[in-house]
Amino acid sequence: MKIEKSNSFRRIIKVLILSAFGAFACVSMVCGQSDANEATYKIAVLQYRGGGDWYSNPTSLPNLVEFCNSELGMNIAREVPYVEVSSSDLSLFPFVHMTGHGNVVFSTSEARNLRRYLIAGGFLHISDNYGMDSYVRKEFVKVFPDLEWVEIPFDHSVYHQTFSFDHGLPKIHEHDDLPPRGFGLFHEGRLVCFYDTECDLGDGWEDYQVHRDPESIRVSALQMGANLIQFAMGGEVE
Repeated sequence: MKIEKSNSFRRIIKVLILSAFGAFACVSMVCGQSDANEATYKIAVLQYRGGGDWYSNPTSLPNLVEFCNSELGMNIAREVPYVEVSSSDLSLFPFVHMTGHGNVVFSTSEARNLRRYLIAGGFLHISDNYGMDSYVRKEFVKVFPDLEWVEIPFDHSVYHQTFSFDHGLPKIHEHDDLPPRGFGLFHEGRLVCFYDTECDLGDGWEDYQVHRDPESIRVSALQMGANLIQFAMGGEVE
């Protein structure tokens, strides 16, 4: 599959996408739904059916938000809610994170809703917490039956936002002692979903006492997570 390079058309599309999400954020704040004073963005964790532990790593996203706000000057709401696959509220979040260890099930309507969200400009990051790979691949056939997972080349801009990862994903946890790999789904040339396997990126965002990972590992994980959020917000480096 050919991965399209950035061009003026894609820049226009990104401006339109960011404008749309900005409008959603403004509506949310006017209604008093934001947990922060005039937060620019809100992100969420995907709640799915099937019995998999979608609620894994409860400290991960709050720590990533804190890192992005303090180190990159972003203004992301500190409260990170759960959002169901079927919910119309998906459109409120330009970045949604999905993780777990086991089964994932999407109904036809849920798959349609997730597809609509991604095509409209949303971005999904999936972090295999070990044990969900076969379920993710099976269920995403329902979401994008005509797309295939593509391994992201190391020179792709998702690896080169504020922080540069010349060799792709950092290795956070061993799992099967295989190299970390990043896969993506591209819709009309745009990366709409990034999927890390043999990496466990989300584990690297957790509080230190959860896994007691070395500081260097935790920092690398947070930096790569920040790249994903920057990319989702339209901050592609050309």
